[in-house]
Amino acid sequence: MTSQEPDKPRLLLVDDDETFCKVLQSAMEKRAFEVLVANNVENGIKLAEQFEPEYAVIDLRIGHQSGLELVKKLMSLDDNTRIVMLTGFASIATAVEAIKLGAIHYLTKPANADEIVAALNKNEGDATVSINENPLSIKRLEWEHLQKVLMQHDGNISAAARALNMHRRTLQRKLDKRPVRE
Repeated sequence: MTSQEPDKPRLLLVDDDETFCKVLQSAMEKRAFEVLVANNVENGIKLAEQFEPEYAVIDLRIGHQSGLELVKKLMSLDDNTRIVMLTGFASIATAVEAIKLGAIHYLTKPANADEIVAALNKNEGDATVSINENPLSIKRLEWEHLQKVLMQHDGNISAAARALNMHRRTLQRKLDKRPVRE
């Protein structure tokens, strides 16, 4: 779409999974959004600069790039853009960084369109969220620590590996594994 329909808010969807984008685009259009889709960071920035979306749903990992960079860029273009970070690789470090950079919510995949719309429209935190009584497993703690160190080194795997005194390929293998679900 090239021109915004008067009653439809514009939503930018950036994810490298083209099938997921098609499904979510259709679902969001049924919920009265005009949806712009990009499958990489560069095209996401171009669409944002050209169409100035009110809303954005950004994947954390877009190919080998970080969606956090896109959140930062979107906020520099318009700090009123309501951004939801969506990820299959949730970690405390990336959630904190996404919120610090301007995202209003952070959802883990799979998230359905209704959950995404609710997150886009959420204005306050929820003090009633339950607190997990069990400590994180050793594997989950390790994964969280690796994510934290990676964020401290701006996503640079080589620099993070040096800081962790670990071989770069070992760190990459550990990061490529999905986090342990609690």
